[in-house]
Amino acid sequence: MGTVRGKRQTPGGWARRVAVSALGGAAVLASLLTPAGARPAPPEAPEPAFKAVNYAVAVDESASLAPEDMAAEKAAASRIALGDVSPSSHVTVFGFAAAEKADQRAIDPVCPRTTLDAAGRESIGACVSKLRSRKKSEGTGTDFPSAIRQGVHDLTRGTDPTQPRVLFLLTDGKMDVSGSPQYGDPAHRAAEGERQLTRELENAAARNVQIWPLGFGSDPDKAQLDRIAAGGYQKGCVELPSASPRASKVSGAKDVGPTLERIFAAAHCLRYEQGTSERPPATLEVEISPLATVGSIVVDKGDPEVTISYRDPSGHKVPTSGTDRDSRFELAGAGHTVEALKITDPVPGTWKIVAEAPEGHRSLPVGVSVLWQGELRGAIIMDPPSPLPGEKATVTMRLQTREGYEIKDPDDYAGLRVRSELTGEGFAPQPVTLADDGKGPDGTASDGSFAGTVRVPRGADGAVKVSGTLTASGLSADTRSATGNVALGTPDVTAALTAPTATAHPDSTVSGTLAVHNNSRAPHTLRLSVADVRPGLLSISPAEITVGPGDSSSHTVRFKVAPEDILGSRLGDDGLRLAGTVTVADATADNRVLARTSVSVRVTPEPSFWDRYWWVFVAGGAALLALALGAAVWTRQRRGRRDPRGLVLRLVSAEGDVLHDHTAGPGRNQWYEFAIVEPHRNPRIQRSNHGPYAVQRSPEGGAVVRQRGGQRSRLTATGTVPLTDELSLSLGEETRTPRGRRPRTTRSRTAPPPAPTAGDGGASTYDAYR
Repeated sequence: MGTVRGKRQTPGGWARRVAVSALGGAAVLASLLTPAGARPAPPEAPEPAFKAVNYAVAVDESASLAPEDMAAEKAAASRIALGDVSPSSHVTVFGFAAAEKADQRAIDPVCPRTTLDAAGRESIGACVSKLRSRKKSEGTGTDFPSAIRQGVHDLTRGTDPTQPRVLFLLTDGKMDVSGSPQYGDPAHRAAEGERQLTRELENAAARNVQIWPLGFGSDPDKAQLDRIAAGGYQKGCVELPSASPRASKVSGAKDVGPTLERIFAAAHCLRYEQGTSERPPATLEVEISPLATVGSIVVDKGDPEVTISYRDPSGHKVPTSGTDRDSRFELAGAGHTVEALKITDPVPGTWKIVAEAPEGHRSLPVGVSVLWQGELRGAIIMDPPSPLPGEKATVTMRLQTREGYEIKDPDDYAGLRVRSELTGEGFAPQPVTLADDGKGPDGTASDGSFAGTVRVPRGADGAVKVSGTLTASGLSADTRSATGNVALGTPDVTAALTAPTATAHPDSTVSGTLAVHNNSRAPHTLRLSVADVRPGLLSISPAEITVGPGDSSSHTVRFKVAPEDILGSRLGDDGLRLAGTVTVADATADNRVLARTSVSVRVTPEPSFWDRYWWVFVAGGAALLALALGAAVWTRQRRGRRDPRGLVLRLVSAEGDVLHDHTAGPGRNQWYEFAIVEPHRNPRIQRSNHGPYAVQRSPEGGAVVRQRGGQRSRLTATGTVPLTDELSLSLGEETRTPRGRRPRTTRSRTAPPPAPTAGDGGASTYDAYR
């Protein structure tokens, strides 16, 4: 599905960008000729399942926290609560430090157990804002045992035992109960704290509570945090190493939010994608996978005065509530520093988040991320579908979305585990190793198609079934199977199906070929069907074919692509890939499977006026561009011939002595302006804007001198121009010509400058020069 993500470009897309660069107005005109209109809703897909989790966030409130640390902790707690995609999840938030006097409490309840439906998500920002850094008079220690005890209590009291229980522990320090009387006399408090920590971890493990610690700053003890993570319940939301509890540590407050989102995604079996970050006004970007069935775009604004709007990959501004096109939207936290837009069935690709802010509220960066949950489906094929005993069969499992769109980008299925086995009558289950490495039966590496081989046991004598299970964090596990029968003897009918891998437009057809041979003396009816694709997106005709006795024939099979209004907004500018599994079964012989193969169709939008005639605009634009480049080169050369840079200006006395050398720099409007300072004592040339003299290079060689009043004089390489009664100007031999042009003339540094004569134009007026 990489084409949806905007990572691949077509030749037409390249040409479009070139032409737009050359003829922007023509592109606008062409776009106006392209028809547009609202699309009716496509057929309903099965409602996606939202996995719920019961979690608590324990936030360190010790006095060691700097204001930016507390702000980061608040934002982090809000980010994961608002980013949760399940309306059935529950969250509890509390602060903790240490109780060092009788009137102090180690725990600071902030957000009671809250269901994260629309109302609950909206209330989270207000209660999280009650978190605070405690004063020294309120207890400055760090009481981990009390925090874990409170978390386990909140997660197990009156909760659904089938939901995962997860405690996130945020801290900037290590355990310190030295000032807490509840841990006994001062000399033994550290040991008692360790004993109680061990006890609370054992209780957490016994009551199925995972603990995911996050330390930040320079003080946290990583070894202690690792111990806390390992001490709780270890079984994750999925049987993958990434879902097992582990401790994390970051150096600064700015990393707390993104890191907590990342570990929240691991604990909750969500996928996490970090987007860009900039100060407003800015347009931020974040990627949503084609596998996502629900996702939350989380925006950490830093300042509640920042306003946010959202645009889907096609540039369409989406609403913040209700249904639009094929998606449902729900915004929470708009008036707080963190807000999140929850989207059901989001359009995949690059989303743009536009951040605006009034003056005085633009100093903090705005960051964006997305938490999402998806469904990955597989389509499995065994070839041949009805193998002989002892025959080797090829098993292929193709990845796709629940609607039937192919998955081709390895980023979309990173961390995937594929398991497969062959079962049947007369033999024990046989494991099948499937790989996407481009070796053996797998034709292409990393293309979303896993393949392997298995030999059917010789004892097989009936039905056989090959099954495959896909497991990945953040994606619903899926098991697919394909059934067949072991072939005993020569079958009555044999068939070979060639299905297309083609490109088509909406509401069009592509063709394949079915070759059949009837070995019997009776007619057989064959049934053709397409599975593993949402009904209505891809259909096959004819649905039935009758093969006469002894008949050998070839038949054209047509696959019809749904109209654009059924394909919906996922079609996009770059198209999409539809995939299905085609089965040919012999209805006359108890639906014995004769052939099974994949069909893959890349669907692209109907070409617009622009797509048909872009080459005209490209040719015209290229011609205009060539003319513009020619004019620019001519102008550049003409200006370069007058550039005064590098001219060595030599101040000469009436007696012919060289008094001062000065190298000209860049000019103003191609003129280098200067003045004569201390003309009677120590005369020298000095750059002076609006000075009485100016010089520029002459295209014919030498230079032109302009004096106050507008008089211009030609200065050759061997001549002089009088500036005052006692001083003249000549050119030194070091004079450089810009851009590598060779100077026309040179003169000896030791030769005295000749006196001005009428012949060389040294003192003549050069008014005709332009």
